[in-house]
Amino acid sequence: MTIREVAERAGVSVGTVSNALNRPHLVAQETLSRVQTAIQDLGFVRNAAARQMRGARSPAIGLVVLDVDNPFFTAVARGVEAAANEVDHLVIVCNSGGDRAREQRQLKLLEEQKVAGVLMTPAGRRPTAVHRDVRERGTPIVLLDRLATPDKQCSVGVDDVSGGRIAAEHLLELGHTRLALINGPQSVAQCGDRREGFLDALSGAGLELREIDDIEMGEMTIPAGEQAARRLLRQRGAPTAIFCANDLLALGAEHAILSAGKSIPGDVAVIGYDDVPFAAMAFVSLTTVRQPAYELGYESAQLLLDEASNDDHDHQRVVFEPELVVRKSTRGHSRH
Repeated sequence: MTIREVAERAGVSVGTVSNALNRPHLVAQETLSRVQTAIQDLGFVRNAAARQMRGARSPAIGLVVLDVDNPFFTAVARGVEAAANEVDHLVIVCNSGGDRAREQRQLKLLEEQKVAGVLMTPAGRRPTAVHRDVRERGTPIVLLDRLATPDKQCSVGVDDVSGGRIAAEHLLELGHTRLALINGPQSVAQCGDRREGFLDALSGAGLELREIDDIEMGEMTIPAGEQAARRLLRQRGAPTAIFCANDLLALGAEHAILSAGKSIPGDVAVIGYDDVPFAAMAFVSLTTVRQPAYELGYESAQLLLDEASNDDHDHQRVVFEPELVVRKSTRGHSRH
């Protein structure tokens, strides 16, 4: 079924059908109704591939995340999809797994699909040459959960330095002086920022983090958190409080602590980061630093769609503030 047959059935020109499909505000309501009736009667489906061959952008946006297994990114994707649905766009989700080479292949494939733009959390601290080249060839890219210089490109993120500081201050207020950090790779900007804020708060209280208590894991998963916490518990003078750079690490740490016959927070307090949906339903409900994941996704998609369609678009840098959510994994701790 072709657009010409729709035009013949509706008694209008091919150009009018094209306007009805792509710019309906230009078509009179009575004519638009006739075209829509003809489309329904004939079962016409537009050929998006043919439109792209003529140089048109696909009604889709790409979303490149670090880890689709992390519920934080699931909530981000829901926000992105909500904004995309408002303008009838699809969302193509790609999982880089923190691998820069994989990330670059995904960017190239999304560019080949002529997506309207790409939202991405870079695998490294700095965008790659492929990232720069894709933008220079006309595909907008907005950084998500990562902040950039606003005159260069749009970005939406959280003040993670503040988040790390909030976590440390909460533990210090509870009287802890032997603290530990279970972090992800320092190549991930968020991990570095959270560590910076955490150490700043300790320094302000006249404390330092011992080298053996400053653990960097290659993955930010539940098994990684469990492995790191077991290492901390085996040492002499084990910490009485652990800050984990995300909730998955924290849930793994909780499992290790409870499996060792220790109590939370009586023996060891635990605080995570993100506030994923099941943090509140853990065996010991998890105190965490909340990120507004859905809002991050929605706001970043709005910026991307504006950049893709608005010649007068101005780049913006949107920064959300993290929020401490106190639950049983730290609450009720007696001062050491």
